[in-house]
Amino acid sequence: MARTNRQKCKDFIFFPLRALTLHDGDRWGLSSLASERFDYVAKEVRGYCLDVGCGKNNRFVKQYLGGNGKGIDVFPYEGLTEENIVRDMTHFPFADCSFDSVTFIANLNHIPRSNRDKELAEAHRVLKPGGNIIVTMGNPMAEMLVHHVVHWHDKIFGTDYDMDSERGMEDEEEYYCTNSEITERLLRAGFRNIAKKYFVTQWGLNHLFVGWKRN
Repeated sequence: MARTNRQKCKDFIFFPLRALTLHDGDRWGLSSLASERFDYVAKEVRGYCLDVGCGKNNRFVKQYLGGNGKGIDVFPYEGLTEENIVRDMTHFPFADCSFDSVTFIANLNHIPRSNRDKELAEAHRVLKPGGNIIVTMGNPMAEMLVHHVVHWHDKIFGTDYDMDSERGMEDEEEYYCTNSEITERLLRAGFRNIAKKYFVTQWGLNHLFVGWKRN
């Protein structure tokens, strides 16, 4: 599923067009923003992966990791089974040191604020020593704009692109997390050597953080 350099160049040049489209799949010879995000994250995964907040069809694990992992979510999105559903995300149903990587792809902001430290602590617990966590988050203004555009598109045209509308925004959820909040919470959970990496082909308006569990 990795993109070629030629594909990356096309995606970079046509980013404004891609940003205005709402589809999840690739079209017109261009990568969707969702596919592109998965591609960036997959490059950081180090082995058997837990994808927290996996969303519809457990797509990241199935398509980008070749099934080498587990996807979990609190909501029964299309394509998920009971084994994907975890009602209490402050207690992952996995033993200590079960995974090489844990991912939170564009969803840390949807964890209720009072539970974020607990979930990240669980991510640290289930990681093997030397394992990593990957958290993606967009630029705050871009996140706000995208959420509102997608919400109103669904409302006007009867589509269902917005998973937040399908599930509903709960108390203590937000449209984005700041970089400082993400870094501070990762440090509190025990992660070290935290690095921030921009998505160049999205003109730096999206990025990820990688943190590591000590050996």
